Amino acid sequence: MNIEMFALEIMDNTVLKKSVLVLLCTFLFWKIVRYMCDLLKVDKEPVKVLVTGAAGQIGYALVPMIARGMMLGPNQPVILHMLDIEPGLEALKGVKMELIDGVVATTDVVEACKDVNIAVMLGGSPRKEGMERKDVMSKNVSIYKAQASALEEHAASDCKVLVVANPANTNALILKEFAPSIPEKNITCLTRLDHNRALGQISEKLNVHVSDVKNVIIWGNHSSTQYPDVNHATVTTSNGHKPVRELVADDNWLNSEFITTVQQRGGAIIKARKLSSALSAASAACDHIHDWVLGTPKGTWVSMGVYCDGSYGIQSGLIYSFPVTCDKGEWNIVQGLKIDELSREKLDKTAQELIEEKTLAYSCL
Repeated sequence: MNIEMFALEIMDNTVLKKSVLVLLCTFLFWKIVRYMCDLLKVDKEPVKVLVTGAAGQIGYALVPMIARGMMLGPNQPVILHMLDIEPGLEALKGVKMELIDGVVATTDVVEACKDVNIAVMLGGSPRKEGMERKDVMSKNVSIYKAQASALEEHAASDCKVLVVANPANTNALILKEFAPSIPEKNITCLTRLDHNRALGQISEKLNVHVSDVKNVIIWGNHSSTQYPDVNHATVTTSNGHKPVRELVADDNWLNSEFITTVQQRGGAIIKARKLSSALSAASAACDHIHDWVLGTPKGTWVSMGVYCDGSYGIQSGLIYSFPVTCDKGEWNIVQGLKIDELSREKLDKTAQELIEEKTLAYSCL
């Protein structure tokens, strides 16, 4: 009897010790997890993002993407400033109702530009039937002169600007002229849409995932003179990175149909759906800002319309699309790429169009 009770006592003590040990380990594990979470926790200041033309098709597609973190990441708080003209006010109110919190929706350009860190300029005057090219340019010069002045006076000093409204390159140039305190490297235009279209065409041609294609280039103007270039593009295969030209093995297609398809993709979408390519444009705008702010993957470049410094023999003082890499909020033009004879001709052709647009725009001032 005594032996049985002694054995039970030993068992009880062992179970108790194990229970205490398990509880202690659980408590210590919880404390370690809490400590690590506290180390990783970073309280971020909200970034103020301005979207002009926010009640339009692209704006309606873009603002929920920004709100969901597709532009600046899921852990970055944002305050949206949405601007549109008076006729778009009711539609703008509807967009705000769908988003509700953390949104400034207004027709007052000063209020919209107040302390913004990022400005996505969707608003502009499209060319309508019967309008002369100079009439369209004159309207856009007026719009971007006024909005540039508002950004100059009221935006944050480090504001990053992305112009989407066409003519995007020249609109960005006008904005730069009338917002001199915003660094020239902080004013860009959207050619990422064309870049993404080029990636899509190659992935479709080779029947590979679009994420396996990289380093296409859009040179020049966001217009039908742009040059989609695959000479340095590669595809990730089971045997490593392979040149696009080698895998496609059809220079005739790459030098003709591929180029015109990318150049005319916007028109083809309008013809198909009777509306502009709002969804892909909004997605491309998110991609542009995302990579600019958070950086491009190592070994990968993207296309951005940026202020030209004379790289690749292009006249300085234009907003011209180049291949760029991004790091710590700064973009840099990829240097040293070989330019063949066909490419040289196309780079110069689209540059000439931008020179003509610049001359026309300045004549409207």
